[in-house]
Amino acid sequence: MNTFFDSKKGLLVVGLILGAVTAVLAATGNPGNMAICAACFIRDTVGSLGLHAAAKVQYMRPEIVGFILGAFIIALATKEFRATIGSKPIIRFIIGFVMMIGCLVFLGCPLRMVIRLSAGDLNALVGLVGFLLGVGTGCFFLKRGYSLGRAKTINKAAGFTFPAIAVILLILALTGVLISSTEGPGSMHAPLLISLAVGLVFGILSQKSRLCFGGAFRDVFLLKDFTLFSIVAGLFIVMLIYNVATGNFHLGFTGQPIAHSVHIWNLLGLYAVGLAVVLASGCPLRQMIMSGQGNLDAGITFLGLAAGAVCCHRFGWAANPYSVDEAGVFTQGGVTTAGAVALIVGIVVLLVIGFVYSRKKA
Repeated sequence: MNTFFDSKKGLLVVGLILGAVTAVLAATGNPGNMAICAACFIRDTVGSLGLHAAAKVQYMRPEIVGFILGAFIIALATKEFRATIGSKPIIRFIIGFVMMIGCLVFLGCPLRMVIRLSAGDLNALVGLVGFLLGVGTGCFFLKRGYSLGRAKTINKAAGFTFPAIAVILLILALTGVLISSTEGPGSMHAPLLISLAVGLVFGILSQKSRLCFGGAFRDVFLLKDFTLFSIVAGLFIVMLIYNVATGNFHLGFTGQPIAHSVHIWNLLGLYAVGLAVVLASGCPLRQMIMSGQGNLDAGITFLGLAAGAVCCHRFGWAANPYSVDEAGVFTQGGVTTAGAVALIVGIVVLLVIGFVYSRKKA
């Protein structure tokens, strides 16, 4: 089994499976071009708790529960669960915070970038360029010896923190006390049990395969190793087939669901994400998977992501997608001045962190 999850063919199969279950979410109610988006799901979930008041993006996404619990269950079953914590928690929180700003300026995480590309959204291609530049910058720091310190094993009970939070969120969702959008992306969702089941599949397979959308490109840059990239390729292939078969493939910049075409901010948004992903050792999805298997450093980064989502929608930093009103008037969308400033400041902060915590190797 370990050989399967270490081989390109095995990981390609994993990607094909993940693409298939992603297509299930797209077919059963999740928003167009956003069947799965780790950053958007975090944003919607904190909104369901009333932590921001953006009425169109408030819904407790059961997929998040599945990501964390799936990783938790398989890690326990395979004796890979280990409660660990490293150092620099405030720095990890800040990196997660800036990562979310970048995601919400682009309007999606690296996973959604791949899904948007599979539907012909060329804005995501611009974002991909920025993402690659960000990952490349992060690799520059890694070559200089970047590190936030080694993790140490702690009391196993501490590792149950984020799985417990996931269970609490599910209970709250089942009791109906959380806020749910009546319009916009937050009102579009697959049935709870389907969302939860897909989340569990993602959590289990992501934990076993070490799936990370930033890590896949990092390995290509640093090691010329395309093994982890096989998962990304498999998911893209299935979603491309799904979108073409269902008529959801529309090649171009305009008219794409929940997107904008202000290219500089698409590029810089995912540049920040790519850099943050390398500095934090994982994309938003990977942070949730690792928190499920007991990694409290990832849990702290996850909290930074959640706080970033709250601030983006409380202070108007998130980008606005293009829209067409009832009179047919087109609005391009894009980033507010406050959002642009927040992103630029965030990128500068990430660069400072990269330099401060790097040690030039002899």
